[in-house]
Amino acid sequence: MRKWIRVILPLIMIFILTSFRYNLTSATEVPSALKVIEPTKVLFPKNKTSYNPEIVLPPFIGSTYTGFKEALAFKESQGNYFSVNTLGYLGKFQFGVTTLQLMGVYNTSEFLNTPKLQEKLFDINIARNKWILRKDIKVFVGKRIKGVEITESGILAAAHLAGAGNVKKYLKTYGAFEVKDAYGTAISNYMKKFSGYDVSTISPKRNPRI
Repeated sequence: MRKWIRVILPLIMIFILTSFRYNLTSATEVPSALKVIEPTKVLFPKNKTSYNPEIVLPPFIGSTYTGFKEALAFKESQGNYFSVNTLGYLGKFQFGVTTLQLMGVYNTSEFLNTPKLQEKLFDINIARNKWILRKDIKVFVGKRIKGVEITESGILAAAHLAGAGNVKKYLKTYGAFEVKDAYGTAISNYMKKFSGYDVSTISPKRNPRI
């Protein structure tokens, strides 16, 4: 009798443990409804103010003012503070000497070697252009020119490229007056590429200086 128990007891234990293992596996099986079969769509940027498939969006900063600033800098110089192009435009945002002087900067070497100053001058220049174009922004934002919706950020980016005066003419002629820089980039390109950013954090200022 004891011999029979010694033989059968291990077999019973093996059967019980084997059954438990299979039950545990089935209990932890992920339901097919919860399995990720293909990539899911992601909304980006979360805080965008309007949709533009060609908008330049650096990672993680979306359509905020910082996003606008960094996207424009990347287009101008790939974000390089020490860049000088073939026409003599300087720094991360490619300012001309005349524009720098309007904002109170006369030492171009100091400007080129001071990233903090370059960042501050960009904000000052945006505030200056906002003041010059304040009436045009009020009239034209929301309208379409050449199939492109006019936004405040598009206007300000175009002003950075071609000057506020040329942007005024472009808007008032509904795109008939077009200006391109020496590399062939037009006002309309910047109107489209930089539309839909939130630039409300910068207030318009008349003749701001450093």
